[in-house]
Formats: sequence, structure tokens, C-alpha cells
Amino acid sequence: MDVFSDLIRGVRAHGSLFSSSTLSPPWALHFVDGAPLTLCTVLNGAGWIVPEHRPPELLRARETLLVRGPATFTFVDEPGTRARPVACGERCTTPEQGGTRHRRGWNDCGGDGAGSAGATTLIVGAYPVRAEFSHRLLDALPAVLRVDGGDAAGPVLDHLAAEVAVDTPGQQVVLDRLLDWMLVCTLREWFDRPGGEPPPWWAAQRDPVVGDALRLLHAEPAAPWTVAALAGRTGVSRSTLAKRFTALVGEPPLTYLTRWRMTLAADLLVERESATVADVARAVGYSDPFGFSAAFKRVRGVSPSEFRRTATTASPAAGRWSVPGAATPVGSNA
Repeated sequence: MDVFSDLIRGVRAHGSLFSSSTLSPPWALHFVDGAPLTLCTVLNGAGWIVPEHRPPELLRARETLLVRGPATFTFVDEPGTRARPVACGERCTTPEQGGTRHRRGWNDCGGDGAGSAGATTLIVGAYPVRAEFSHRLLDALPAVLRVDGGDAAGPVLDHLAAEVAVDTPGQQVVLDRLLDWMLVCTLREWFDRPGGEPPPWWAAQRDPVVGDALRLLHAEPAAPWTVAALAGRTGVSRSTLAKRFTALVGEPPLTYLTRWRMTLAADLLVERESATVADVARAVGYSDPFGFSAAFKRVRGVSPSEFRRTATTASPAAGRWSVPGAATPVGSNA
């Protein structure tokens, strides 16, 4: 598995809410739940995304914006709109409460809004972060990330437009998966943009040597890796691999492996409540639980036991976005 696939597999849309009715000015939708990552895309029309403590961003048709939480943001018809903000979050209408075409609305054109002058259709998907390793992906992103309408996301937008126009069984699952597809396309385009500064692992994945080494480490994190063993599997000398890996990734292969193992271990400590520290140690490649505990504290700053206690006593609000199966989506009703 490549690094990007591994990091993004813990970021999934789940029961995301959609603003899919037609909005007519003025409007102000305040997204209040502060999801770790929220995707906003306009199918038609235009509006302004106003992130907390940041300047407004104009969002035109078929453009996409990603907003990192926990800051909230507002979608308005224009900066300084006269519309009173309507909070969007847990109490917004979901497809199960009337479908995408029947929102409790305001300034709604009525009907399906087709052909209405100035009509704007916004789709919003919130992404709970269900795994510790996915925070490494979030850490590589800015507070606000813009991607203009491009060829890669075009088919996804077409599918989204078709799906939100109807009410049909299984719609929520389809919309969630389309949003996941949209997120992958958006991040790929942003990481590959001219003049961009993607995280080191993004470019390293495409190196014929380092990319193979990264895939091996992610596919077999518990294997008894040495630099020599890794070099043998990638077909180069030990010194070549060490030099090339460090230059592209920013740290030696075994240092990278240790940090990745500790990230996986952090998830296991929370997800497997019945597992002992020794169990978790073995799962990530340590036969000695004391050696594992020392490595975990060196990397994470706390012992495995302390990490588990802190994580399992986190506030419900934080847990809503980070614990598997406990996510509450955010979206808009329009």
C-alpha cells in the first residue's frame, strides 16, 4: 500500500449532510461542528466561504474548498450579507429526514430550483478522523485549501449532481462514497499543483527505490526490518537506500519506521481495549514490551498506558470526530 492510501483510509465521509436545494440570496449558513476536515464544492452558482479568523474565499461553480477544523466557517451569498446566520450541524435535515430535495429551508426558490436566476447549489461533506495515522495527512494540509474546477474531479461532480437531484434508497451511501472520491481527487490535484510544497512522502512515493521501500514498510510494519533487508528487497545497496531515503523523506528508513509503528500502536491502544501493552508491542513488531514502551514514550512523549488513559477519557465533543463509529456529521440544510 502506498503512503497516501494508508493515510487517507482513516478519513471517510459517513452520513454527511448536503446542501443540495437551490439557494437564492441572501443566505448565511454557519457550519458549527468543527469537523477535522470539511469539503465544500459548488455545483452551480457561487458563494463565499468565510473561515473563522480568515479572509473570505469566493467559491464558483465546480470549484472546491477544504477547510480544516476545529474552526467553524460560514457560507454566504456575499461578504457582509444581510441574512441572519443559520447554524448547520447535528440538527440539519438529513436524507433520512426528507431527502436531498426537501430541506427545511429559507430563501429557497421552491421546487427543484432548476433555471432560477442566481441559484446556487452547495454540497458539503464532513470527514471524521477515525485513526491516529490520518492525522499525519491532516498535518500536511493548510487551514484552507482551494482547488479550481479541473478534469480529475469533473466526473465526480457530474455524478454528485445527478445523485442529489433524486431521492432513492441507498442515496446516503452513494453520496458518502462520491465525497470520498472527490476528496482523493482534490488532494491529488493540490499536492501536484505547480509550485506547490507537498509533504516529503508525496514525492518520495514516486521514486523507484524509495517508493518501493515506503510501500514495504507500510505493507509489513511489524517485519524485522533492517536497512540491509530493506535495501535487498528494493534492489540497491544499503548505503544507496539510506542516502536516498533520507534525502527524499527527511529522515532515515528505520526512524520513519519507528514513527509509523508508534502511530499504528496509538490506534491499537485505543481501539483494542482488551489488548495489553505487550499485545500491542507484538502487533507492531516489538517482542520486548519494555523496548516498545521506551520507543513509544520517546516518540509520543508519554507511556503507552498514559496515552491510553488520556485517549479513552477524552471529551465527547472531541471523541465525536475521532472514535470509530462515534462520528456526528456536519452539513447544511438548504
